[in-house]
Amino acid sequence: MTKGGKNLIILGVVAILVACTTTGVALAIYHNSGDIYLDRSRPGFLPDEEEIEEREEQKEENSEFSEKGEVSAEVLEEYLEKLEDEVDGVRRVSEPFSDEALSNERLGI
Repeated sequence: MTKGGKNLIILGVVAILVACTTTGVALAIYHNSGDIYLDRSRPGFLPDEEEIEEREEQKEENSEFSEKGEVSAEVLEEYLEKLEDEVDGVRRVSEPFSDEALSNERLGI
């Protein structure tokens, strides 16, 4: 084997070692920083029980209507009641174009 062939093999081995080392360091940092627990795209990730309960409570509070649900008189009545609550909130603003409309209290911040 020529000297150029040996150098090419050494270069390939060194490149693979550098790639493995840097990947290992990056994964160690990713795990040790805790970011691995925030990555929701991992397969098999399951939310905590508290998170599931919060989602259920929010769903009940928001009372979202199903996109494929049946439209009946009861559903329509419930929708109109919720819509009326929102309209009342808008009507309570005395001057909609004033600074008060964007105040922290009005926005619930």
